[in-house]
Amino acid sequence: MIPIDNTLVSDEIISEEFVCNISKCKGECCVAGEAGAPLEKEEVTFLEKNYSKIKPFLNKKGIKSIENQGVFVNGLDGDLETPLVEGKECAYTVFSDSGVASCGIEKAYQQGVISFQKPISCHLYPVRVQNYESITAVNYHSWSICSDACSLGESLKIPIYVFVKTALIRKFGEKWYFELTEHAKKSY
Repeated sequence: MIPIDNTLVSDEIISEEFVCNISKCKGECCVAGEAGAPLEKEEVTFLEKNYSKIKPFLNKKGIKSIENQGVFVNGLDGDLETPLVEGKECAYTVFSDSGVASCGIEKAYQQGVISFQKPISCHLYPVRVQNYESITAVNYHSWSICSDACSLGESLKIPIYVFVKTALIRKFGEKWYFELTEHAKKSY
């Protein structure tokens, strides 16, 4: 584990390689699983205030789910999460004509309609963050649906922390990321 400020970073963030291979997985991480994407309190507030701006970028099933459940739900463990469509995909998921899943929130952001890119948990993936009383754990989440991303990362020699650089800086700041890269240079 790598201590940086009030975080403990898993060594796998540096040692494992990963690059999303959307042409292979088709955005399965937006569809598979037992729960919606984790949300932070500020993200819930943003979604509540800006749902009307995001709504035009969503599909009918997602809109129906959000309007029935709310812009967020409380998960089984009490955490804040995005709602699901009939227990399947995230309600903010949209699909291309070829069946590739992407984020309606991010589409609104890309069009300049909102200032919020997408939930940080999605932006960070395959990194997962868990807050404890005095420390934040930063871990790699290995999921079989991402095997093509692992293979692509290995072939390109891109470690996880490089792949999610922008998201890590968004979450923890440039100084934190610089410290992580310095540790990576010394360790690997």
